[in-house]
Amino acid sequence: RYVIMPDHVHFFVAPAGPEAEPLSVAIGLWKKWSSIALRRAAAFEAPLWQREFFDHLLRSNESREEKWHYVRENPVRAGLVVRAEDWPHAGVIDFE
Repeated sequence: RYVIMPDHVHFFVAPAGPEAEPLSVAIGLWKKWSSIALRRAAAFEAPLWQREFFDHLLRSNESREEKWHYVRENPVRAGLVVRAEDWPHAGVIDFE
C-alpha cells in the first residue's frame, strides 16, 4: 500500500522472504528508480529525496489497519480532498 503526498511518501511493505534485501537497500533502490523516472517525466531537479527515511514496524493486523487508516486519511487532513477515496495518488501494489 502507498500514499503519495506533495512532500512525502508512505509505503506499507513486507519482506519477500528470508533472502529479501534490508529495508534500507529497498528504499534506496526505490528512491533511485523513482528519481530517474520523475526527472525524465517532469524535469525535477536533484536532490529529489532526503537521504534518510523513517520506518515503523507493525506487529499485528489491528496495528496495520489502524496505521493504514491514519495514513490513508493524510490527504483529507491536509485539505487536498474531502474523502480519502478521492485522492488519486494512493493504492495497492501486489507482486504475487
